[in-house]
Amino acid sequence: MSLRTILAGAALAAGLTSGAVADGHEPLTVGFVYVGPVGDGGWTYEHDQGRLAVEEAFGEKVETVFVENVPEGPDSERVMTQMALQGADLIFTTSFGYMDPTINVAAKFPDVKFEHATGYKQADNVSVYSARFYEGRAVQGHIAGNITESNIVGYIASFPIPEVIRGINAAYLHAAAVNPDVEFKIVWVYTWFDPAKEAEAANVLIEQGADVVLQHTDSTAPQAAAQAAGGVYTFGQASDMTEFGPVPRVSSIIDNWAPYYIARTQAVMDGTWESVSTWDGIDTGMVEIGEITDAVPADVKAEALAMVEAMRTGAYHPFTGPINKQDGSVWLAEGEVASDYGDDGLAGMNFYVEGVSGEIPE
Repeated sequence: MSLRTILAGAALAAGLTSGAVADGHEPLTVGFVYVGPVGDGGWTYEHDQGRLAVEEAFGEKVETVFVENVPEGPDSERVMTQMALQGADLIFTTSFGYMDPTINVAAKFPDVKFEHATGYKQADNVSVYSARFYEGRAVQGHIAGNITESNIVGYIASFPIPEVIRGINAAYLHAAAVNPDVEFKIVWVYTWFDPAKEAEAANVLIEQGADVVLQHTDSTAPQAAAQAAGGVYTFGQASDMTEFGPVPRVSSIIDNWAPYYIARTQAVMDGTWESVSTWDGIDTGMVEIGEITDAVPADVKAEALAMVEAMRTGAYHPFTGPINKQDGSVWLAEGEVASDYGDDGLAGMNFYVEGVSGEIPE
């Protein structure tokens, strides 16, 4: 029985969905585990675009399989185990909460290569990768601080992990830099993808006076809520979400995983794959800024694009002092740039910067 037949039969039983399949030889099998549906229009959609790019790049040399809507926790461990048992050579696990399950399954399958998105635990056969989303949040903050009329910016936050806290801080710092009167209101929804909860959070923020809403969740529900309310600006999250442009969506952060997925697949094919930690941003194109629409004043758009270029060349870092912590203590001195790791490094950020109100939930 061919690998294709085995995988096709197992897919029907396990909920795996197969992409392009090669005939006549054994392709490299690349698996993807998704926390949301491929049609979410955001985070999972862009990871799946990366999967499709792998198929396009390698043709019959690869076969891809994926499972969508996999909850973080024990369910994900079962899905990963099933993928490995079914012959996957390389598995991308694409949500923070898959970290420990990935490590657990990798220990049982030392010949399978694993790539975990946004985590920090590595092993001989486990790499980690993430994007510097906070760079995009800085651009959003600059635009938000300029275009808000109520001086209230809403932020829909998923989980209180460093990645999300970095985004809030980066957006606030750059909004406050151009508008000292700006106030951030934050709603924690404790989900990556739940359109009903996301829409409810957006409506709560709008009722509290927010005329700009940012999000670190995956669906387009906040965009739709803002469109229904009228007079509220939003930003696409993880994907361009252009169907809501030119308003309420005025720009977006786009996660471009395709080059990384292609390179790591090629490394497995070449036998050069090794465990690495990758954290790329605007400079490599892993983070892109979607079109800034004409709803944004021309001078603000020009400033935002200049910031993007400065981050691309390394001339500017969004966390450059002076910056204090929320309690007023000094975090970064004048001209000091935040480190990635170590005490008070960006990777473990667990505090708000000065000016952000409220407490970070446990």
